[in-house]
Amino acid sequence: MALKKDKEKVIDPVWGEERIREFLDLQAPNGENADHHKVLKAYQSMRPEDFVTFVDFFAAAKGDLDAKDLQGKTVSELISTHRYSQPYLDAIAKHR
Repeated sequence: MALKKDKEKVIDPVWGEERIREFLDLQAPNGENADHHKVLKAYQSMRPEDFVTFVDFFAAAKGDLDAKDLQGKTVSELISTHRYSQPYLDAIAKHR
């Protein structure tokens, strides 16, 4: 017996400011830098235009865009080799 899907998969939803701001309150796992965690999760979750808005909010809240992970790498260092990371790197660089 085949089951019917109850809802369609939503791809690339439009994010409002409220949803973007939720990333400012993310809690990092124990021992991990909270600012690094927030920026990395935003990068992994957001389209470039939403990430630009997040970085603006994050910088206004005095977040550290150069925070490092447990291996001593910033988000910029981690994503710099990703094929489509340039708009994200530009958003971070704008606040340095």
